[in-house]
Formats: sequence, C-alpha cells, structure tokens
Amino acid sequence: MQFDFLALYEALPALLVGALATLRITALSIAVGLVIGLGAGLARVWPNSFLRSISSAYIELIRGTPLLVQIFLVYFGLPALGLNLDPFVAGVLAMGINSGAYVGEIVRGGIESIAQGQMEAALSLGMSWWQSMYYVVLPQALFRILPSLGNEFIALLKDSSLVSTIAIAELTRTGQIIITRTFKSFEIWVGVALFYFIMTYAISRAVRYSEKRMRYSE
Repeated sequence: MQFDFLALYEALPALLVGALATLRITALSIAVGLVIGLGAGLARVWPNSFLRSISSAYIELIRGTPLLVQIFLVYFGLPALGLNLDPFVAGVLAMGINSGAYVGEIVRGGIESIAQGQMEAALSLGMSWWQSMYYVVLPQALFRILPSLGNEFIALLKDSSLVSTIAIAELTRTGQIIITRTFKSFEIWVGVALFYFIMTYAISRAVRYSEKRMRYSE
C-alpha cells in the first residue's frame, strides 16, 4: 500500500475550510464557556449557600454526562419543548455549556488557591466582597489558572469533532465527506489529524506566550 500524496494535496483546500469552521465553533464555544464558567466559579465561592448549591449541581451534572449526549439533548431535545435551533447554534451552545462547567471548576480552584488573608485584607480596607474579588483576588487567580484554561481550550477544540454528528461541516465532518468521494481513508484522516495538531499546537504556544507576558508584567 502506497500513501497517495496527491489525494491529500487535493483535499487540503476543503480541509482548510473545515479547519476554519472548527476554529469558529471553538472560539464561540470558548466565549460562551468563559461567561458561564466565570459565573459558576464565582457562585461556588459566593457567601450565598443557595447560589453555591445551584452552581455545584450544574457543574456535577455537566461533568457527569458525556458531551455527545449533551449535544443530542440540545439539538434533538429542545425542539420537543418548542425551541428549534440551527445545528451550528445548537453545537456552540452545547459545547459552551459543557465547557462552562469545567471552566467553573478551574476558576473556583484558582480563587481558592489565593490566601484567605488577601480577601480579609481587602475587606478590612472597606472594599465590598465584589470589589475585593474583582480588584484583589481574581487578577492573582487568573495568572494561576491560565495553563488550565489553555488545556481546556485545547480539549474543547478536539471535542468539537463531536458536532459532526449533527451534520455541522467542521474538520472531521469535512474529512468524512471527502472520504465518501475519494475512498482515501488513510490519507484524508492523516490530513485531518495534521490540521488538529497545528491548531492545538498554536493554542498551546499562545498560552505559553501569555504566561510569559504576565510573568514579566508582575
């Protein structure tokens, strides 16, 4: 068996389009996940026990069920409640909700890693809980959680392949479509893997660069 480089070369333009779609889905999902995760993480350390309970239930539920099932629930389940979503919107929403749970735990861990004396000192200066968290605790926590957030973004990019199950033409789905036309499974999957590697490597390098910049700015 010989590797068909020509088949891979001819598939590159289509795979590039699929890779860009994957980046778009991932970027939007990250944005949704960051908003939800920040809220969930703050709620986990909030003095109000009701909010802590709600946040904990959300995080445990999402982390305890597969992303694929969550995608199906959003795409196939919401129409039963009268809410029909475009596959792209459903995929981004499901992935964002899933990522939010993991980001929430990362944020909680980062906040709790800061010495309690930092919060107490800020409160003693007359700051409110919100002001103490925003100006004192969160900036320090952000530096500590950046590597974990980078890992979460990489995992989310790879998990975006699951939205191919609801017919979104991202990288994996594009590869499947090309294979049905060319029957070059090995060559096309090698191309798909290379694109995923390039994207995840770029994210990891960007996170490392951000860490260095934050370290130098201290």
